[in-house]
Amino acid sequence: MGKKGKTARMKRKPAPKFWPIHRKELPWIVKPSCGSHSQDNCLSLTLVLRDILGIAQTRRESKLILAQGKVLVDGKVVAKDDSPVGLMDVISMPDASKYYRVMPSNKGLILSPITKEEAAFKLVRVENKTSTKNGVQIALHDGSNLFVKVADPRHPEEVTHVTFDILKVTLPEKQVVQSLKTKEGNLAVITGGKNIGVQGKIVEIEKTVAKKRRQALVVVEDAKSIRYQTILDFIFSIGEAEPLINVPEAPAVV
Repeated sequence: MGKKGKTARMKRKPAPKFWPIHRKELPWIVKPSCGSHSQDNCLSLTLVLRDILGIAQTRRESKLILAQGKVLVDGKVVAKDDSPVGLMDVISMPDASKYYRVMPSNKGLILSPITKEEAAFKLVRVENKTSTKNGVQIALHDGSNLFVKVADPRHPEEVTHVTFDILKVTLPEKQVVQSLKTKEGNLAVITGGKNIGVQGKIVEIEKTVAKKRRQALVVVEDAKSIRYQTILDFIFSIGEAEPLINVPEAPAVV
């Protein structure tokens, strides 16, 4: 018989390269469930608790910790051990006074320690906008959506956000408290490609003509005045003169 769908299992060898696991020690690894982030750009909560933080020794222990409601993702209790966490997600463990933000590094995704105050908000990027009967639906990079009611859906003057804008939202309510344009002069971090993890200032954004804007070339200059080129789809603005979030100079590699 032919294959009827995707498998719920994953072997260690084909798992994303940035996962901190032994490839030949055991055959299987916990596969992240379908959710807010793609499989190649996320970590499962079991991987976070057991293999990265070392809080749990086995998958069973990680399940018990999650079942007790001791781990929050973006301000909400998550009970499934295969739930995915990805770029800019905030992982909180209030009982242990530990808070982390998922950030890109030169090897993939890492957990960057943050303060309790910083764990109260998150940065999200606008990916798309859709007009509906009663308002405008804004699609965000983490798979969530914001719905804004407007007087005239055909001319939504109340919604000024455009694609690639960064929104600072509170957790868990996701109320927008600040908006940031992706433009030249802003600080940004590269989230994909061979230069993933590079942080610096946007010095140039290509003006696209008859070309998808996501593929527009962007030049980022780091603190050492070294310039890197990537595409706009891999750019995530984090501030203007100063970053809105804690961005370590040399994050530890997962």
